[in-house]
Amino acid sequence: MINENQDKFVFAINHESDVPKYQQLVDGITNAIAENILQKGDLLPSVNAICKTNQLSRDTVFKAYSILKEQNAIDSVPNKGYYVAGETRKVLLVLDTFKAYKEVLYHSFVNNVPDNVITDVQFHHYNIDVFKTIINNGVGKYYKYVVMNFDHQDVAPALSAISNDKLLLIDWNIQADKTNNYVFQDFGNAFYESLTQAADLFKKYKKIEFVYPDFTNHPKETVEFFKKFCADYNFEYGIINDPKKFTIEKGIAYISVSDRILGYFLEQCKANDLEPGKDVGFLSYNETPMKKFIYKGISVVSTDFKEIGTKAAAFITHDEDTQCYVPTNLIIRESL
Repeated sequence: MINENQDKFVFAINHESDVPKYQQLVDGITNAIAENILQKGDLLPSVNAICKTNQLSRDTVFKAYSILKEQNAIDSVPNKGYYVAGETRKVLLVLDTFKAYKEVLYHSFVNNVPDNVITDVQFHHYNIDVFKTIINNGVGKYYKYVVMNFDHQDVAPALSAISNDKLLLIDWNIQADKTNNYVFQDFGNAFYESLTQAADLFKKYKKIEFVYPDFTNHPKETVEFFKKFCADYNFEYGIINDPKKFTIEKGIAYISVSDRILGYFLEQCKANDLEPGKDVGFLSYNETPMKKFIYKGISVVSTDFKEIGTKAAAFITHDEDTQCYVPTNLIIRESL
């Protein structure tokens, strides 16, 4: 049954915005549905009415309504007009960068949210200005927000514009407090425990080198827990910050947080006729679908990114507080 009341939705165009006018209309309607301002069966303003009140062309309004019909958010009835067909909800997913393991997280997330959820994905690339622009432009436009934060003092103030019940922080426990919803991985104790599980394998080598490049944004606490592990187990160790100084040596095991370094390692193994897992060792951070197939398999220490995506999707589906850590696991393959 179609509700004849069209007064629920009032659309105001921002002619100065860089966002296309049809997209503003799409966003306005989907946000109104997400906030229950518009409900299933509510009749939308006619094309002519929106054109007249907002100085828009009929093509612009038709384009917006067509997009919404494709998304199954609205439908139309001859001689009646357009109406809300379902409870479509938009979610903002903010990631740092698009790497292979983030793709696993993304697909797990979108595959586990309901069909009526539309996910907008944006990347901040650890740039605080980009991050603040994404958050500021998104405030009030989404049903919920899933955000991968990073180490910068302006992150928390930017996120304060979003109510805690709509915000989920993922991946790294930085710039968060006890009131936040979160799904984190542990870069400290869990990393240490993973290294202890590989202690017997590390004993094959005379030294362990942690390759922690200057360009990485990987949490620094992993370096401190690496040092603790080496001290506790009496391993000689070193830390390499300059990738240009990364030259592999027989009898050394390497740990790296960068897949770029993994490429350098394999190139040098081939050039110097060194066998990973025998002559030299390698432990990589973050599992990706290809690491089990590279060479004879690359050993990894990694959280379960699929599980992070699944738990983030559950936050969207259920109105419940979420505070948990996803386990970090060691996967032993031929490279160590």
